[in-house]
Amino acid sequence: MERADRKARAVDELKRRGKRMTRQRLLLLDIILNGDHRCGKEVYYDAVKADPKIGLATVYRMLAVLEESGVLDRSYQYELEDPVE
Repeated sequence: MERADRKARAVDELKRRGKRMTRQRLLLLDIILNGDHRCGKEVYYDAVKADPKIGLATVYRMLAVLEESGVLDRSYQYELEDPVE
């Protein structure tokens, strides 16, 4: 599945679960899709380059939301997955 499709499916799943899609959440989705991150701090380091105002807690909350929604698998690296239906 292409990145744009994976992002769209992740956004749809988050919206279905009542989550707002803020600019920072969309940024984090892009960073996760475009990177090879092994931990939340690596995601944070990339995110803060794009948005110096983003906080570490914001990154970890978003990662938790993605994991709870079934669109993130962080067993070895952060990677967006297809939502579980």
